[in-house]
Amino acid sequence: MGHAEERLREMGVVLPALPPPIANYLPAKLVGNLVHTAGQVSTTAEGPIKGKLGATLSVAEGQAATRACVVNCLAAIRDVVGSLDRVRQVVAVHGLVNSAQDCEDQAAAMNGASDFVVAVFGEAGRHVRTSAGVASLPMGFAASVYMIVEVE
Repeated sequence: MGHAEERLREMGVVLPALPPPIANYLPAKLVGNLVHTAGQVSTTAEGPIKGKLGATLSVAEGQAATRACVVNCLAAIRDVVGSLDRVRQVVAVHGLVNSAQDCEDQAAAMNGASDFVVAVFGEAGRHVRTSAGVASLPMGFAASVYMIVEVE
């Protein structure tokens, strides 16, 4: 099928171990041939990325935050299906960006997520997307992204 695992290695990206959910939900769920992830937040091996786009975070920092969310989504997907090489296509990438009230840069911040998805999956990574600004996110995270992928 795909070469996503190889692309991640080439990019030097190591998917994290999934932390236990902080509430009553699953990190990802396979339904038929679609995997739906929960909203994964902007945390990395170096720690959480917190703040508000347009106030304490620049667009570049927002892009790093949404990319971090996708890394966590991919870890959740891999946990359910065993290998990201089973991903036939990425259907959707939906993002919530913690934003200042007058901020209009959510789509630019979400490019961090979308560009990373396409880098990993190539043409199969092209997806539909939502970029929404929100007044706050749990624990002050900068972003939360969820994905839907089709698997073989």
